[in-house]
Amino acid sequence: MAARAFCRWQTRRLITSVRDRATVVRLWTLHPKYLDAQGLVALWRETLLAREVLRGRTRGYRQHPQLQRFRQCATPRSAVNRYLSVVCAEALSRGYKFDRSKLGRDVPVQPIPATDGQLQYEWRWLMEKLRRRSPLVYRRHLEVSVPSVHPLFRLVPGPVAEWERVQG
Repeated sequence: MAARAFCRWQTRRLITSVRDRATVVRLWTLHPKYLDAQGLVALWRETLLAREVLRGRTRGYRQHPQLQRFRQCATPRSAVNRYLSVVCAEALSRGYKFDRSKLGRDVPVQPIPATDGQLQYEWRWLMEKLRRRSPLVYRRHLEVSVPSVHPLFRLVPGPVAEWERVQG
């Protein structure tokens, strides 16, 4: 009983903390291999929360613009599960201990179109974060001219996505 109450408290705390910083929540179009440790852990937590939103289990975060592309899929929860499985695989390849029991069924889904403009916008954003937060990772990525896309997405020509809240 106490463990269940603690779990609910942790979930509420996570939802509240994400809601308080909604402008920085990011479900990256970029492949997770480019993220530093802090970014990969945040992506894991935020994607788990996004899945709960799509399951209808939260009150907050439901209107977050980055969920639009998942909602447009024939099977939004399967798309998020596929997204999570790639994030988890990246974490495990680095020796991190992400809880695989949190993964849902990973079934094949149709790739989601993502524009090259969106990918480049995210790349610039990430590189600026890494420059300040993880200089070693930043320097490793300086040679990358065209970053890889997360395997859930299919790159198409186009501008930054309409749902994106472009930051200066």
